[in-house]
Amino acid sequence: MLLGLLTAIAASVCYGTGSVLQAVGSRRSARRDAAASDRTQHGGPSLSSTAKAAATWEFIVGTVLDFVGFGLGALAARLLPLFLSQTVISANLVITAVLSVKLLGIRLSRAEWTSIGVVCSALVLLATAAGHEGGGHTAPATHGWLLAVSLLLMAGGAVAVRLLGARAAILAGLLSGLGFGALGVGVRVLNGVDPFDAGALLADPALYAILVAGIGGMYLHTVALQIGSVNGATAALVVGETVLPGVIGVLWLGDASRAGLAWMAVLGFVLAVGGAVAVAWFGTPDTPAPATPKEPARVG
Repeated sequence: MLLGLLTAIAASVCYGTGSVLQAVGSRRSARRDAAASDRTQHGGPSLSSTAKAAATWEFIVGTVLDFVGFGLGALAARLLPLFLSQTVISANLVITAVLSVKLLGIRLSRAEWTSIGVVCSALVLLATAAGHEGGGHTAPATHGWLLAVSLLLMAGGAVAVRLLGARAAILAGLLSGLGFGALGVGVRVLNGVDPFDAGALLADPALYAILVAGIGGMYLHTVALQIGSVNGATAALVVGETVLPGVIGVLWLGDASRAGLAWMAVLGFVLAVGGAVAVAWFGTPDTPAPATPKEPARVG
């Protein structure tokens, strides 16, 4: 349990730091592209503008941290109940909010700090109440369904961004979270891991669901950071990657709380998700930094 918690916390730190660095790179690229009107006809970012954002050094470092976080999160998903591992990992919203103060110049209100405190307290309740993680043995057909759902979510998100433009920011964040949630479920049920069997691993649709959900979720999260509030997009991601996987873990994979502490697990889970949503609800709208006064024009 302790190893799993430390792994999940490390993944959360990597994801939170990576999100802010990606936001810095995305916004720097977006400001350059604004002058060139590098947007779709509906106001959303074009594929070329997203590619330019991914080429900034901040975004590259953030992406490396995301990959490290992915590896740690995958390990945590196999060591902890999903309702605990996904919730701890989703606490990267706290890291994102705090680092946004320094790197993005965003001020957090008292309500936001209170919401962050609620999330941290809820994680303590969850860690105290969490019991054993369930098994990952499921029918082969469910692995195929997981791949189909992942494809549908990611393709639907890409179409929504193209059609809705800036209005799709929260939806893109939510769908990216659902993608990361599907990734967590896929890691838990993946065949050929323990004991290692390359043939079983490559033949498992869950492996390809992980790839689709991971890559698609990263793309949608990048777009959400470009066109919407950093905290708002990340909070929507938190809801997506926490609620559904947690429910699936309990009802489908056999995750459980400690005897007599189910109420504490439910309370902690609800407070953690509610606190994350509150950070977005009370979030201060991102405002550009004041322009630097120009020097007076020289005569002659």
